[in-house]
Amino acid sequence: MDSIPNCPKCGSEYTYEDGDLYICPECAYEWSKNETPEEENALVVKDANGNILKDGDTVTVIKDLKVKGSASGIKVGTKIKNIRLVESNDGHNIDCKVPGVGAIKLKQEFVKKA
Repeated sequence: MDSIPNCPKCGSEYTYEDGDLYICPECAYEWSKNETPEEENALVVKDANGNILKDGDTVTVIKDLKVKGSASGIKVGTKIKNIRLVESNDGHNIDCKVPGVGAIKLKQEFVKKA
């Protein structure tokens, strides 16, 4: 019996075969059996401590941050769940939803992996 590889996107071990495809039920990523999966997101984002961040990670804010258009900012220690990494020319590589603030982009040097 052939072993089914883990999902190259999220690392899930619950992948399954469907015809000529492997499918991950956790992140819905699909890839062909015939091709080796490529890194779709070649972007490497590290937190303030040098840990590599991935999509879906939970991070903690390490510094009080001001938010334009908001009277209150983001307080140190705020946990942000399910981040998404994006390429950005201005250094705001983390796309997320902050409780009490809403959708926002953050710089990687102001967070640490939880």
